[in-house]
Amino acid sequence: MTELRRRKASRGKYSNIRNGLHKSGGSSHGGKEAWSLWGMSPNQLFMNGIALLLCLYLGYKHAWYMSLIHENNMWFSNIKEVEREISFRTESGLYYSYYKQMVQAPSISQGLYGLTHDNFTEHPDTINILERMNIYQEVILSIIYRILPIKSWVEPIFFYINAVFGLHGMLVCALFATTQVLSGSWLAGALTACLYVFNKVDTTRVEYVIPLRESFSLPFLWVQIAATTFYFRPVQSKQQEKLAVVTIMLSTFLFSLCWQFNQFILLLQAFALFGVWVLDMVPPRKVRMLYLAQASSLLLTCLLQYINKMIIGSLVLSFIPASLLLMYVRGDEMTPCSIPARLVKVVMYSLFVLVLMLVFNQAVKFVINLEADEHIFKFIMSKFGIAHGRDFDSRLYLCIDAFGFLSFDTYERLTRGVVFPLYVVTHVILLVVLLVSALQNWSNHVHDGSVKDHTSPRKSHLLHSRPELAYHTVLAVFFGALGLSTLRMKYLWTPYMCVLGSFGISDYKMWKSVLSQIKAQGVIALPPALKELEELKEFWDPDTVDLMEWAKKEVAPGAAFTGSMQLLAGVKLCTGRPITNHPHYEDKYLRYKTKQLYQMYGRRTPEDVHSILREYRSSYIILEDSICMAPSKGNCRLPDLIDIDNGIIPDNGKIEPGLVKSSVPRFCDEIRYNGTQYTKYFKLVFSNRTFRVYEIL
Repeated sequence: MTELRRRKASRGKYSNIRNGLHKSGGSSHGGKEAWSLWGMSPNQLFMNGIALLLCLYLGYKHAWYMSLIHENNMWFSNIKEVEREISFRTESGLYYSYYKQMVQAPSISQGLYGLTHDNFTEHPDTINILERMNIYQEVILSIIYRILPIKSWVEPIFFYINAVFGLHGMLVCALFATTQVLSGSWLAGALTACLYVFNKVDTTRVEYVIPLRESFSLPFLWVQIAATTFYFRPVQSKQQEKLAVVTIMLSTFLFSLCWQFNQFILLLQAFALFGVWVLDMVPPRKVRMLYLAQASSLLLTCLLQYINKMIIGSLVLSFIPASLLLMYVRGDEMTPCSIPARLVKVVMYSLFVLVLMLVFNQAVKFVINLEADEHIFKFIMSKFGIAHGRDFDSRLYLCIDAFGFLSFDTYERLTRGVVFPLYVVTHVILLVVLLVSALQNWSNHVHDGSVKDHTSPRKSHLLHSRPELAYHTVLAVFFGALGLSTLRMKYLWTPYMCVLGSFGISDYKMWKSVLSQIKAQGVIALPPALKELEELKEFWDPDTVDLMEWAKKEVAPGAAFTGSMQLLAGVKLCTGRPITNHPHYEDKYLRYKTKQLYQMYGRRTPEDVHSILREYRSSYIILEDSICMAPSKGNCRLPDLIDIDNGIIPDNGKIEPGLVKSSVPRFCDEIRYNGTQYTKYFKLVFSNRTFRVYEIL
């Protein structure tokens, strides 16, 4: 009994020294008890206070830096309002238009009614914008702007963009916190922030695409990752764990609410959680809590989007119940077996949960009759050569650079910016450590035919006290795979490079060599960041400005426009006129409608085009020579996509099976010559060097 007490006391002393914890019941000093509530001594609290101030300062500086670069590139504060608005290209302009609509509405309730009964975005149809798009951030910001007494000194557009820059300041703070929790060093957190800023070409693009959904959602994702890192630590007070859980729940929900691609990112996180569970690296109860946070966030988002079927039919909402079922069947305790048998179990568990996920997913889609996401899977299969997609939607995605593979120059830039070599070395070492840890852990549960004394202590493995590190090692693999396969998604992976790269050199003895390396690379890293602040530019697009100002002045408020998806988003934002299609491409009917309207860029007769446009009650069409006369490159220009979908050989003459030659001239080109067969249906009402607008008679 004496020996047992000595061991317990020794363990308690070691735990206090290692983690800085004070036993709340072992002291008569109220002050010390107060400190122990958060697991920190006064000295630790002071150091963490310093780290917090540095973290907030770096976050603020990043937000300021992004704002200044945006101002320098656009001269945003001095150009006309219409120029500010058309600087929000493609879908960015569409999203911002709903914020503008809410701000200008007579009341908040009328603004919300206009969003839920919108007949401007997909004229002549009436749709619920809150159901179809993730625009609650615009709603919330517009309500805040209307409530706060700031209208006299802050214009709505500046309140909007500065809110986004502020969120990205929060993102840097989250990266700082993640690295500090992983490494125990605020210097590593500061290095992460610096690497993120110095490599901003590949870590963020917020200053160019402010209203995009990822600009709002990624900051909340990294807050969730930081909170998860803290939550997975093995020794915490109850207050710390509760705070982490609340933060995880809230940030996961806000991330889900802000981005239509939430389901794919959360699926990767669910895969990573399953990975650390099946390797027995993280306690099952914590994995279940993360699954609960994901599922509840998605379901609440689904509810707020008026029962969005794409969320219900998402793979992640099928994977989570499949994983939970397997966890329940297997139980929380590892049963003794040999290491080869354990490997077979891991493979079998993984295959089982994937098959069960697909079964659940197909059943759900059948029940709710979901087809809205079929274009995504067609694109993925075509991209990886599993199927040859000739349909318009697949080719449209394949021809967009942002959905292509990560280009090699990305690695070159990140290498010159120091971060990539640090990341690769660190991640490879962590993967080796994870493998060794799994083998060590499994060796503790090998069945040797004897009766085990389960009360005896088992040998620790390398990551026994670092489950959060195991999770990051696995999650970074999935984020890396997504970044490699899709250029647009590299902004998930490159911040991880900064985190793991900084973690890998957080040892004090390494700092001298690292700092000297950064100094040696200074010509590539810091000076360009400073030089960019000196470059003063101005937004200049007079042809688009002329088009928008003409439309506001000469076109009746109820007249609807048809044109390219990218341009029409700006038309709705700048003129307030109805549009027939737009770049938010997540609805099956809208995709069909857009393909029909795009026949104006195909080889179709004026009668055919006129009939289609009248069917959708379009009043004007906007033709762009940059689309109509674009050189053919890999069958990726819009006229080629339309021709192939129509079964016609494209202009470059490349013959594919099933395509025929057409003698019908291209509508967008032939109409410029004002032949009688065209003028009886269309009347030219506006033109400049870039655009031609025809009234539909």
